[in-house]
Amino acid sequence: MLTLQGEKVYLRAVEPEDLDFVHEIENNENFWEISATQSPYSKFLIRQYIENAHRDIYDIKQLRLVICTKRGRAVGLIDVFDLEPRDKRAAIGILIANKKDRRKGFGSESLSLLCNYCFTHLGLHQVYANVTANNKDSMKVFENNGFRKIGLKKDWTLFNGEYKDEWLYQLISNVH
Repeated sequence: MLTLQGEKVYLRAVEPEDLDFVHEIENNENFWEISATQSPYSKFLIRQYIENAHRDIYDIKQLRLVICTKRGRAVGLIDVFDLEPRDKRAAIGILIANKKDRRKGFGSESLSLLCNYCFTHLGLHQVYANVTANNKDSMKVFENNGFRKIGLKKDWTLFNGEYKDEWLYQLISNVH
């Protein structure tokens, strides 16, 4: 699908071969703050998730794609979730797993590809993201892709005994 191919990365469906990659990400406690995870996931549960990942986004209200370099190496995950078909909006989450793969444009290009897909193929009117106020890199990626910071949620998330503020970012489609 050309819509999901960029110059640096392409986005593809989650495959059974991604089990270890997804398991490693979901069980990395360093990512739990951004994913609102509170406990580990078993390989059994992740395998079940992957087996059902083919279901229609309008049925399960989410879509997870693997971010791959042009050479096919998986570097992260990008999600559309909390889809609201009536209001034509959905949330977006993105993660580049390894620090050495960050700040190379993979996340920014992936976000651009996914937003284009959401607007042109899913017919969404808007997408939004929630970013912890101390996550400067994520804030920059969303801002560089046209998202506007529209509100601050004070003491929104509790992580390791500390409340953190969270910014709400929004991008409204210009596709008519």
